[in-house]
Amino acid sequence: MSPHDETLPATDLGRTAWRPGAWFLVLLPVILLAGMVALFLVKGEVLVGKSPVPPDALLKIEFERLLFRPGEIVATVRNTGPDAVTIAQVAVNDALWQYAVSPGPTLARMQQARITIPYPWETGDPVEVKVITGNGLAFKKKVDIAAETPRPSLKALGAFALLGIYVGVIPVYLGFLWFPFLKRVRERWFHFFLSLTAGLLIFLGVDALKEALEAAGKVPGAFKGVGIILIGVSVGLLGLMAVGQRTMGRAKTGTPGSERLALAYLIAAGIGLHNLGEGLAIGAAYALGNVALGTFLIVGFTIHNTTEGFGVVAPVARDRVRLGHLLAMGLLAGGPTVLGTWIGGFTYSALWSILFLALGAGAIFQVVVELLKLMVRDAREAAGSLANFLGLILGLGIMYLTGLLVQL
Repeated sequence: MSPHDETLPATDLGRTAWRPGAWFLVLLPVILLAGMVALFLVKGEVLVGKSPVPPDALLKIEFERLLFRPGEIVATVRNTGPDAVTIAQVAVNDALWQYAVSPGPTLARMQQARITIPYPWETGDPVEVKVITGNGLAFKKKVDIAAETPRPSLKALGAFALLGIYVGVIPVYLGFLWFPFLKRVRERWFHFFLSLTAGLLIFLGVDALKEALEAAGKVPGAFKGVGIILIGVSVGLLGLMAVGQRTMGRAKTGTPGSERLALAYLIAAGIGLHNLGEGLAIGAAYALGNVALGTFLIVGFTIHNTTEGFGVVAPVARDRVRLGHLLAMGLLAGGPTVLGTWIGGFTYSALWSILFLALGAGAIFQVVVELLKLMVRDAREAAGSLANFLGLILGLGIMYLTGLLVQL
């Protein structure tokens, strides 16, 4: 074999592959793609012909929020069409009205504007705001019951905090009151209640995903609501998986009770992310006057969310748990509801609502996986036993029936 036939060592091959000139091979497809895009933007009509749809027909303005202040309405709008659009007129309840728009009447693609309308609206009356573009297209937003939008203040913060505590925190702690009962059930019923917990969580996760999809259908298509759901579910699932590997891994080196306690904390965290999205929706609905906060509604939410507390303590039913752990898990599961009501009441965004609901769904699905893994490792009978099946169905049924009490 001649010296010229000798192959380079692996280390030399590695250095050769990443010489400075090699980066050009990485960037070449990106450069060519950018050139193709630029060519199409400049000479698109020459390449594919003129579009039969007039450009003006593609203009679109989306309402993101209506704020009601004493003597005025503030509309936040965004241009979600492909081209710039100019706001020419504004009408309230079919009557043209004076207005001021910031930063200006002409909006570039995806640009946001704030329209201030001095209008003597009355509490409880329906209000429809219509924005008319320079080419005569009209886009409108209707509120069935006008109510003053809460402003950040100590009083408003306290009111929303009480709402979050009433709806999220207290029900979780009420669910903890089943803990003494769970400790007294026979050993063979333990997995029945774990299966019931799995049913509760599966229903909760699917319900959060359904709410996220509904919210995604209400946002402009340019924001790709389904894409936000995919990101949120992935981050929630994989993020809690990473946390679970660390906490559950450490717990496995201790007593079996340590692993079950770690799982209870994971369940509380997953429920907490879900309740953050729920609190955000509640706060926004209350701020917009779309929720009748009567006794029946409060009772409905309380009963529905009490089952979440049961799901948190079920894995540790066979263990001695310090009061400090119970208090911490209750705050972890119910406390985010308060934060959600603040965000929803003062700075509501449909995109944040979608993301938080998706995060909660992903986290809950991961918790179900950890719960099932624990059941399989710890089971003294087949995981698909009749008792486990009945527990799962009962958990789903409980969540369905209590969910009927929540009227939005």
